[in-house]
Amino acid sequence: MKQDKFLKSQKILRLATIDKSGMPHIVPVWYLYKDGIFYVGTNTSTKKAINVKKNSKVSFCVDAGIRSPIFGVMGRGVAKLILNKKIVSAITKKILLRYFRSLNNNSAQELLAQTNCIIKITPQKITVWEF
Repeated sequence: MKQDKFLKSQKILRLATIDKSGMPHIVPVWYLYKDGIFYVGTNTSTKKAINVKKNSKVSFCVDAGIRSPIFGVMGRGVAKLILNKKIVSAITKKILLRYFRSLNNNSAQELLAQTNCIIKITPQKITVWEF
């Protein structure tokens, strides 16, 4: 499916969560897309993690192109925090290997050490566009 291939090839997902005042909070994040689910590594002290803990409703967007073809996927769904250390470590390594050639560098090691949770996003509605 074109949508799945696209989501696996892109590098930035824009994640929107809802803060305690009911306002949206949007951030670009690194992610892993597997079997229809998005995984985002973060730390429990980040605003996005705090927001997901209080309100599981999220929206997201992944898009590419400033010249034809322009293609994108946006959607909404529910998110939950994964806190199990072994699972967090395994998923974080998979995410980081999408962005680094190996985990044997200072930046990758620092991100691995700082990541103590995964935001698991299960889409409920997805819209695709292409121009």
